[in-house]
Amino acid sequence: MKKTLLILSLVIGASVVYGQKAHKYFSTEQMPDAYQFLPAHPAFGSPYFIIDSMQYEWGKRMRPTPRGEMAKDDAEYSTKRMAEIYSGIMGVEISKTNTPQLWKLMRNSGATASQTDSIAKATYMRQRPFMYTGETSMTPNDEKWLRDNGSYPSGHTLLGWVTALVLIEVNPDVANELLSRAYEYGQSRVIVGAHWQSDVDAGKLVASAAFARLQTSKEFQKDLKKAQKEYKKTRKSGK
Repeated sequence: MKKTLLILSLVIGASVVYGQKAHKYFSTEQMPDAYQFLPAHPAFGSPYFIIDSMQYEWGKRMRPTPRGEMAKDDAEYSTKRMAEIYSGIMGVEISKTNTPQLWKLMRNSGATASQTDSIAKATYMRQRPFMYTGETSMTPNDEKWLRDNGSYPSGHTLLGWVTALVLIEVNPDVANELLSRAYEYGQSRVIVGAHWQSDVDAGKLVASAAFARLQTSKEFQKDLKKAQKEYKKTRKSGK
């Protein structure tokens, strides 16, 4: 019963983040289930956990640098943040008003993909780094709700990676740049102390599975074509 309530809270929480207008191409039951295809996270004290511990220390060293400031900004989990970090790469201002079709595609894809990790998060309920170490993260205001949200896999990484994959469908010429920024968005979670490295690595796998499922939706494909057409027109106009 407790796990069911946690899953519902994660799904409802994602809907709040993406807004009431967010439409999901598939239900949670129709999406791949990360709990079914991912191995369990490294146990605390295990050999594999050594990597997580070393990466946590690396992240702490990055905090007082410009990279640390970027990581703090990346803590925002929203379509708005996705638009901010990818607009420059795409060469257009991604927004509700300037590119409504592209914004809709990103919002709906993110909301749909976010369901893929809900059962795994609620089942494993892995402690986040700041909980395990007793140290403060770079985002202390987020710690209260993060304590009730499992660390494995990383939802932020899932969002950043799946959004990049969707945008590659819109402009494949900047695939390398999009994936590079998506990678850094995930690493930001290690730097702020909200996720372990293994959470982030798993998040990219979950995003790939979610993206593959999105491809099978006729509605997604229809929205994608609209976004591609809008993007070409917007970029040509120089907006």
